[in-house]
Order: sequence, then C-alpha cells, then structure tokens
Amino acid sequence: MAIRVNPSFIDVLDRYGAEDVQLCYQCGDCSTVCPHADDVHKFPRKSMRQMQMGLEQRIETTLEPWLCYYCGQCSEQCPREADPGETMMSLRRWLISRYDITGLAAQFFKSKVNEILWVGTISLLAGMFLVMYGLSNGNFTVYDGAGAFLPSEFIHTFDLTIGGIMGAFLLIGAVRMWYFIMIKGVDYPVPWWLYITKILEFPLHFFTQKRYAECEDKSDKKVHMPWLIHLGLALGYVTMLILVMVFIVPLQSGPEIKWSVHIFGYLASIGLLVGTVYFIRNRFKKNYIQFKKSHPTDWMFVVLLFIIVITGIFQHLFHRTGLLEWANIIYVIHLMAVVPWLLRMPFSKWAHIIYRPLAMYFAAIQKAAYARQERLVNSLSLTTK
Repeated sequence: MAIRVNPSFIDVLDRYGAEDVQLCYQCGDCSTVCPHADDVHKFPRKSMRQMQMGLEQRIETTLEPWLCYYCGQCSEQCPREADPGETMMSLRRWLISRYDITGLAAQFFKSKVNEILWVGTISLLAGMFLVMYGLSNGNFTVYDGAGAFLPSEFIHTFDLTIGGIMGAFLLIGAVRMWYFIMIKGVDYPVPWWLYITKILEFPLHFFTQKRYAECEDKSDKKVHMPWLIHLGLALGYVTMLILVMVFIVPLQSGPEIKWSVHIFGYLASIGLLVGTVYFIRNRFKKNYIQFKKSHPTDWMFVVLLFIIVITGIFQHLFHRTGLLEWANIIYVIHLMAVVPWLLRMPFSKWAHIIYRPLAMYFAAIQKAAYARQERLVNSLSLTTK
C-alpha cells in the first residue's frame, strides 16, 4: 500500500511540542544510548526520520513512541540538541489526539487557552450543580447520613456516572489504538490466541511500570527514584479511584475512622502528594533533562492533581474534627477539580496509564507473531530446497 507523505507534518507536530526535529542529522547516537531500543524498534532515530520525511501514516501505526519512557538519555547524548526525548513525548501527545474521536485532545495539546477554558467551564458547572443539589436536598451543616449536604449514596452515583463517561472514551481510544497498530500497522499474520497467551503483559506493566525502572541500564545516572515516584503516583491514583468508585460509603462515613478502608486512602494520598510535589518541584528547577521543557498540558495535569490531593486531605481533616460546614465547602471545591480531571483523562497525558501498558501488550504480541512468521518462512524455504 502506498504511503502518502505530509510535508507539513513537522509543522503540525511543532504545536504538540516537537520543536527541534529538523536539527537531527541521523547520527544514531540516541538509539545507541537508549536502553529500550533494539533491532526491531530502532527509536528514537527511526521516529525522528519518519517525522522529517512526513510519514504521518507510518507513525500513526507504530508502537515506538509508546516504548519510550523519556529517561532523557537520548536528549543528553544528542550532538545537535535535537531533543529526541521531547520529540517522542510530542508524538505521544499527537497519537492520543489520533485515538480520540472528539477532537478535544488536539484542542488541549495545541492550545492552552482552550484547555483552561474547558477545565474552568466544566469545574464551574460541576460546582453549581453540586451546590444546587446540596441546598435543595440536604443540610449544609450535615456531612453524611440523613439530611447530608452531599450524601455518599449520591456521590457514589455521581462518581460512577463521571467514571463511566471517562471509561467509555478510554475504551474507544484503546480500540482505535489497537486498530491502528495491530491491523493497519502489521503486515504479517497475528494469530488470535497470542492475544490470550500475552494478556498478562498488560497488568504487569500497568502495576509495575517496570520498563521505566530499566531506563538506568545504559547510564551512570540513577533514575530509580523517578521510576519509584512515578510508580507511587500511578498506584496512588488507581487505589484512590477504586476507593471512590467502590467504597465511597464507608470512606465518607464517620467521624470515626474505618481503618480497613482508610488505610488505603492514606497510603494513596501519600503517594499522590509526594508524586505531585516531586513533579512540580522538578518542573520549576528543571534539574532533569525530561523536565527542561514543560508543555502546558503537563502543568494542567500536575496542578489539578495537586489541588485534588490537598482538598481531599483538608476535607478529611475537617470532617474528622467536626468542622462539617468547612468539610462540605472543601468537598465541593475538591469535586470541582475531580470532575474536569476525570473527564480530561482520555484526552491528556494521564491516558498514558492505559496506552503505555497496552503498547507493551501489543509489542509482545507483535514480536511473538513475527518470530512465528520467520519460523514458517524458514521452514518453507528448507522444504523447497
């Protein structure tokens, strides 16, 4: 099948953060130093060349941007300061916009004004709805139980609704990712049973982010701590999401503490707080190569999450100390950050939490299918001799 060339593709990606692609002269140092590049996936060099050539359709069907965990070694090694690590990050932003059917991701990544307006609008609408519901159905001085301003049963339904919308868009994005990569991007047979035999790759990489831990293999710099912080942030978010979606009733009851539930909330809060402070601090200090250029969506990601964590902590403290009016006020502010955060997830950097482990799952399937095809070809070749 003929591949169309898009001469303006570099200009398009410039709005996603790829500013220095044309500086690359294909020396290959970036792929040499990368701990994840191999004979099959020669990134970032291959992706840089495809961008320079305007091979938009090829990049759309490739896994390679997702196999990069942006340890920054390639950018530090580049003799031309082409910043291949940030370029791979920009490609992931662009791919998220390609998986998205709404066009919101492209608007967020290309315009910080559009993203701020969208987040602000959704936040205000959520706040107005919650206040109107609370005042018409409950008492502002009651936090939970009979006559509560925002009863846990209502919040449970509200959270499931928002989570369902978020999940639906993530599922659509995941299906589109599968179609681009595993249907359009593969020119050899992929047996259906490989999807079953390799299924554990997804939870393995989802819960461990182990590939990020391997970024230190070809560098004297220790990047174990960034991986650990990233893992704590991801697991903290997943834990808190499960608690809110499934265990909101015991989580919100009180003022006594239910340690069987709250202990997980405390651990998740610690992971989220440490993670957000770490990323905000490094984005200001720029003391790691991967933090030297911060896209506006990166800031929206970490600032919203920080607001959610801080308001969640104060909400819990006010509730447990009997300051119920303040607890309800902070609860509304907390949810005003949570709603746009969740609804924004399929169209933002946080979608990495799904697309990255999916990419590792698809990569394992592709490698197994390719090896199987090679064996069949070799066998056939020997038979015909």
